[in-house]
Amino acid sequence: MPQTFSSVVPYPRPEVFAWHQQPGAIHRLTPPWAPLRVVQEARSLADGEAVLGLPLGLRWVARHSGCRPPEQFVDELVSAPLRWVLPWRHTHDFRAEGDHTRITDTVQTPVPRALLRSMFAYRHRQLGMDLAAQATARNNGDRPRVVAMTGSSGLVGSALAPFLTTAGYRVVRLVRGRPQGPDERRWDPQAPADDLLRGVDAVVHLAGASIAGRFDDSHRAAVRGSRIGPTRALAELAGRTSGGPEVFVCASAIGCYGPDRGDEVLEESSAPGDGFLADVVADWENAASAAADAGLRVVQVRTGLVQSPRGGTLRLFYPLFAAGLGGRLDHGRMWQSWIGIDDLVDVYHRALYDTALSGAVNAVAPQPVRNATYAKTLATVLRRPAVLPVPALGPRLLLGRQGATELAEASQRVSPAALLARGHRFRHATLEPALRHLLGREHAEAHRRPGA
Repeated sequence: MPQTFSSVVPYPRPEVFAWHQQPGAIHRLTPPWAPLRVVQEARSLADGEAVLGLPLGLRWVARHSGCRPPEQFVDELVSAPLRWVLPWRHTHDFRAEGDHTRITDTVQTPVPRALLRSMFAYRHRQLGMDLAAQATARNNGDRPRVVAMTGSSGLVGSALAPFLTTAGYRVVRLVRGRPQGPDERRWDPQAPADDLLRGVDAVVHLAGASIAGRFDDSHRAAVRGSRIGPTRALAELAGRTSGGPEVFVCASAIGCYGPDRGDEVLEESSAPGDGFLADVVADWENAASAAADAGLRVVQVRTGLVQSPRGGTLRLFYPLFAAGLGGRLDHGRMWQSWIGIDDLVDVYHRALYDTALSGAVNAVAPQPVRNATYAKTLATVLRRPAVLPVPALGPRLLLGRQGATELAEASQRVSPAALLARGHRFRHATLEPALRHLLGREHAEAHRRPGA
């Protein structure tokens, strides 16, 4: 019996269909909680093949056919042994309803509807929000351009790059290994080649060693060394490349405000804090100023606690809370300034096209929460209790005293003042809707709505 999932997005059918033809579409539509990854995108919806990696080394190979722009395309599972035990034929239909488009996904498969409902609800929401963000950008002067990106395989880069390519951008990935195609260039972080940024309109610099870890001498050296020197070298290159980038967007962190400022609301103009991370961020941002000295617009994205089941704090907490073993940390009064991964993508996108945005930008949701509220909200979304508080000793054993102070126990009440002043709209301004979207946990009543 075919299973059907349908919804309407407020954009014309040709635009909606064309979005699905762009590189990156399959990445943007793959639920972040799903145990799979995109290995290969299809080059064409007419006869291409997309490959997804599954646990145990299995491969899901979907062959496209039946492409009739802007009406329909089909993908069908063709890889053995999955196709013998789990047949799958997915028809994507697009029907005009005035200036809007009804998207109908019809799937022929023995997989129970209950297991598919959240996936298709996510896909339709994600599509609608991406189209809205891209339409807003175009109305404010955005245009397709060439962006060189470091750290494109990391948590942020793997979400940002496909978002930009579905918006018509060309993303040139700066990689440390051998380039695998025309959209990759080899990047030496300490001594980048003189022609690395030729033909590039903008740079997005995301690379840097993970801050998470035990704060011993080697970890501190890796955190610092992977940021300061490479950022300065890349910023200087951007500044001296003739006909090169006009904007340099660099990752930064709210660690600049120090590990504990009490209940003070921290805006971009707030005084810097103390501590190892505050010092690193100050030097990191100063290194990027080499591009500003050469006349480029520089944006430093001070990122909060990124929410995604593919990385960051949520990836750590999700299995614990799903097992009913989660709870607040110690007294739970620490402020947590968070941001959903797709809202962070929108911030980077805005940094590229909004010429009035420069300098430090706090990339956090407008409503931070205390740690106890975060724990309670995540437990509510997962329908689990949150009654097992984590003693302060736990993080200190894992991270060391300094690591625990600057990471697990950090309390920063940060406001996205610069973004709000520009009229920026967040996809998820509050925590619970953000977590429900990212984890595929809609409210129970959503399951009873027609087309849900």
